[in-house]
Amino acid sequence: MSRRPVNPNRRFADSGSVPFAGSLHQKSRSSPLLSVGLVVLGAFLLIAYSLSGSGGKDREALIKVGGDLSCTLEVQRAIPALKKVYGDSMNKVLHVGPDTCTVVSKLLKEEDTEAWGVEPYDIEDADSTCKSLIRKGIVRVADIKFPLPYKPKSFSLVIVSDALDYLSPKYLNKTLPELARVSMDGLVIFAGNPGQQRTKATEASKFGKPAKLRNTSWWIRYFIQTGLEENEITSKKFEQAASKISYSPSCQIFHLSSTYH
Repeated sequence: MSRRPVNPNRRFADSGSVPFAGSLHQKSRSSPLLSVGLVVLGAFLLIAYSLSGSGGKDREALIKVGGDLSCTLEVQRAIPALKKVYGDSMNKVLHVGPDTCTVVSKLLKEEDTEAWGVEPYDIEDADSTCKSLIRKGIVRVADIKFPLPYKPKSFSLVIVSDALDYLSPKYLNKTLPELARVSMDGLVIFAGNPGQQRTKATEASKFGKPAKLRNTSWWIRYFIQTGLEENEITSKKFEQAASKISYSPSCQIFHLSSTYH
């Protein structure tokens, strides 16, 4: 499984194509050209403002609406609530999912928190920070359809996002037990919500194929069938903690016990 490189940069038309200098010598053409130039400049300034600090929320909305919803972004937003609920279990965390370098870097900035990551897809455009984490063995690139390279109960808490949505039940049957195996105190799953899928069904995702977004009922039935137990007490505590910090999840979040019943 490989991730196709994403180039978010958009090139605008060369400003030199608007002959402002020539317009000084051709008064009859100056007005319409100047008007076009001002409109383009105004649009550019509005876009720049929306992506600035004061427009951060708008930028996040664009990220969500413009393509597949990023549950990995949700993990970063949920860290304060997760720390409130899991406490000491957040001291040793494994994150599994794309862009795990970003999540791990954020977790490592938290006080008394050790963090590791598994990137399920080939990283073709990793930055220097991510390459450093991989070099140190903190982040590993591994296909999660196969056994994870960790001993049982290696981590207090395992968090997974934007990874299980791309697996069929055949591979989920192998991957979920592995995630539970390496976890001691719990497993948190961030899954996409079908109601927020914005891309066309025929359009391949940046991960090479479209996500299999399932609703809450599907996941609950699956957990029961596979013997995984949802931790209802922890789920309620998380909802309360999220409410206190005004965090409203855009993804489905499931809190599971590490043991099977």
